[in-house]
Amino acid sequence: MERLNGSANIVGKHRGGVIALGNFDGFHQGHQAVVGRALELARRQGVSALIGTFDPHPAQYFNPSGPPFELTNMDQRLALLEAFGIDAAVIFHFDEGLAEASPAAFVTDWLASGLGVGGVVTGHDFTFGHDRRGDIALLDRLCADMGIEAEAVPALADGGGVISSSRIRAALKAGDIATATRLLTRPFTIEGEVGHGDKLGRTIGFPTANVSLGDYARPAYGVYAVRCRLADGRMFDGAANIGIRPMFNPPKELLEVHLFDFSGDLYGQKIAVELHHYLRPEAEFDGLEALTEHIKTDCARAKELLAG
Repeated sequence: MERLNGSANIVGKHRGGVIALGNFDGFHQGHQAVVGRALELARRQGVSALIGTFDPHPAQYFNPSGPPFELTNMDQRLALLEAFGIDAAVIFHFDEGLAEASPAAFVTDWLASGLGVGGVVTGHDFTFGHDRRGDIALLDRLCADMGIEAEAVPALADGGGVISSSRIRAALKAGDIATATRLLTRPFTIEGEVGHGDKLGRTIGFPTANVSLGDYARPAYGVYAVRCRLADGRMFDGAANIGIRPMFNPPKELLEVHLFDFSGDLYGQKIAVELHHYLRPEAEFDGLEALTEHIKTDCARAKELLAG
């Protein structure tokens, strides 16, 4: 899938395409409905299916010191969109110029002139332009003036309410992995580079791969049954702890993964850790012997759940 600069003029085969606009963090069921509609229209018209997303996320731009909240990083998001069938990703660099642009300028300068799109699809709650003054009603009117078809996809809901990124974050924070997985249509996955830790795990028979949580939304601190994809594509089951390791000083927020039936050196490699089951909250134990026994129990439980 091609990556296109949202501030540049598109020429060639992708001009005149149908674009789905949004942040699409997590690319959950609701996002899939929006992108699926854009893909359907593009295929019907014989034009490119495009995705328009923003980097950094506008929430990060306006509140850079806010808590981490990402459900996917950009590479994950684009890989999911490519697998979904999107032909090209238009990445809008969210900076002062875009933040200050009026709704009319965004449509005329970016969508119509720069990208030359023939159609725009958004979610029901899409806002745009300075101070988020543009809504889907205004987008429809502005696009009509430029000869662009605009369509808003209604909210997708289930028995628990509207499917949204905030609802998935709340489920993760509560340790409700089953709900988060169902709404995402896949396990919540943390990608990162394996770094050096204090190497305590190997001294008690449970070596771990240590990964920073970065900008990801924080799930409930505790122990998880996980599946891990290595850089070479191999998959391993394992048990992981997410938290601040209350038994050790200084506290350090970290994802620590113990892979079953693996031996080797992962330092410096990128791995992807899927959260499949929440086993228990993070806890402090009375010494390394007690910790070791609990890790053995956690690993046995993780193997049982992942086998099922």
